Amino acid sequence: MKELVRTNNPALLSFVQSLLSEAEIEFLLADQHASIMDGSIGALPRRILVPDDDFEDAKRIMREADIGDEISRTHNKD
Repeated sequence: MKELVRTNNPALLSFVQSLLSEAEIEFLLADQHASIMDGSIGALPRRILVPDDDFEDAKRIMREADIGDEISRTHNKD
């Protein structure tokens, strides 16, 4: 699994999840339980992880939706 997005923005998380679901790309929303502990502060970001084989497709989908600048820098070499 590779980290696609890391953010505190719930609207962005929801949008990315919708895009991935529509494209039938499996994903994992990580850190959602840890972020609950910080309440409404939003200090702990949540991450969306996708399988290694789907990572390039997921990045392409985000770029096509004009949110390519939100792609995590962790695995993004371009």
